[in-house]
Amino acid sequence: MKVLIVGGGGREHAIAWKLSQSPRVDKLFCAPGNAGIASLAECVSIGAEDIEGLCAFAEREHIGLAVIGPEVPLALGIVDEFTARGIRTFGPDKSCARLEASKSFTKEFLERHDIPTAGYRECLKYEDALESIGCFGWPMVIKADGLAAGKGVVISADRAEAESALEDMMKGRIFGKAGDKVVIEEFLTGVEASVLCFVDGSTIIPMESAQDYKKIFDGDKGPNTGGMGTYSPSLIFDGALERLISERILQPALKGFQKDGLDYKGVLFIGLMIGEDGPKVIEFNTRFGDPETQSVLMRLDTDLLDIMEAVVDGNLAEQRIAWSGARTICVVLAAGGYPGSYEKGKVISGLDQTDPDVMVFHAGTRSRDGIIETAGGRVLGVAASGATSQEAREKAYRNVAKIHFEGMQYRKDIGTIVGRP
Repeated sequence: MKVLIVGGGGREHAIAWKLSQSPRVDKLFCAPGNAGIASLAECVSIGAEDIEGLCAFAEREHIGLAVIGPEVPLALGIVDEFTARGIRTFGPDKSCARLEASKSFTKEFLERHDIPTAGYRECLKYEDALESIGCFGWPMVIKADGLAAGKGVVISADRAEAESALEDMMKGRIFGKAGDKVVIEEFLTGVEASVLCFVDGSTIIPMESAQDYKKIFDGDKGPNTGGMGTYSPSLIFDGALERLISERILQPALKGFQKDGLDYKGVLFIGLMIGEDGPKVIEFNTRFGDPETQSVLMRLDTDLLDIMEAVVDGNLAEQRIAWSGARTICVVLAAGGYPGSYEKGKVISGLDQTDPDVMVFHAGTRSRDGIIETAGGRVLGVAASGATSQEAREKAYRNVAKIHFEGMQYRKDIGTIVGRP
């Protein structure tokens, strides 16, 4: 079978790596791909948001399955267009993709179906948002309603910070039209965790748990990023918590999809806050998380193509999914200045020095005359496995030390519960 992966980041590299292991994949394409993906798939220079170009390519190459990585093409309706042309596609349609494309849509969904989440207010006007400052006390969470590449969340400690954030989002439009509407939320305390689930419309099956680190600096300091690293399984997960998440969140969400006429097929990513009163939903994403995918897929023993086809065909309940007992960690190496402005084109060295059992997933890279250079904010993800979390952690950081590019920055506390070893 010919498979097309849409996207070009670390998540897509991890998906390509896992799909390349399937004996049923005859040819793997990735559009647009990156320097790391090029070792596994034929990279095609078509942008992830060029839906017409991607459809034409898929028809010309007789693609058997298209896998959509990023959120933007999902929100634009790429699955609807592919499906209308008879191309089997893994990912939710445009209607379901609203669960990530609009935070207010998701909050209304959660409230309607009694799924625990933070209290919130939706503000369409700047003046209304100003009046809502402090309504849930401090700190105060302000979210751009639309897609903002994982950076549209600001936690304000006081009124001055909140006013500045609202000014930036709604008047300065630093996130474009994503900030035309904002959601103001109650600040939740606890430990963050992520659960990715396969969903086929009638069945929801959680993958192994993971923890993501959004802040740029150690100890969860500094501005939000798209994610500076992950590990799997989460150190706070046990059987009791998994059952609670299933009862309070996963099954109600599935029933909610069905009640609301959302034929959800693909991956549902659920960001959680685990507090004293149990798990609450922070966000829904409608695709594989990045960089959660890098650590989670390293533990998947089942053929990913089999699972994806079961989702598309509505046979997920019949699919057995097996996971390795290994512990995994992925440390993100980012460009200097990220998540603010940063330079590209920095030469990356040491990629040929890493251990053979360590995966270096490329996120923002390009190849120029055989030289690998930086081409994004999050550049690489160094992923390692071990029998214990500590073994995986030591292996990952040992290999991080072998890689270098000018301005390289990374967190030193990935694989720990922040505040506790």
